[in-house]
Amino acid sequence: QVQLVESGGGLVQAGGSLRLSCAAVGLAFSNYAMYWFRQAPGKEREFVASIAWYSGNVDYSDSAKGRFTISRDNAKNTAYLQLDSVKPEDTAVYYCAASPNYVPSPSPDYGMTSWGKGTLVTVSS
Repeated sequence: QVQLVESGGGLVQAGGSLRLSCAAVGLAFSNYAMYWFRQAPGKEREFVASIAWYSGNVDYSDSAKGRFTISRDNAKNTAYLQLDSVKPEDTAVYYCAASPNYVPSPSPDYGMTSWGKGTLVTVSS
């Protein structure tokens, strides 16, 4: 059974940093592209970042570029999202997802193999 488990969310002050993790179980992790999405209160889920299986290709939403960094450790079956210089508008539930196909900036409707349940990030002003 495939399972993605996010962790690392919490309360952080504006301008601070946070690192999110996504641990994969039951998945040939190194064969999958990994994605991060987020959903703010009252808003639709949106793409944040993506990384191909070999880490050579990454992509970010305009709001994430220059502040967030996606990475992965295939030996640990874990993907990461480093959030730096966070803003109150970054407050959201952050979800990771996996797909055998790499699409730079997929819509939330793209057919992912699996989704995590999310981790809440709250940025105070």
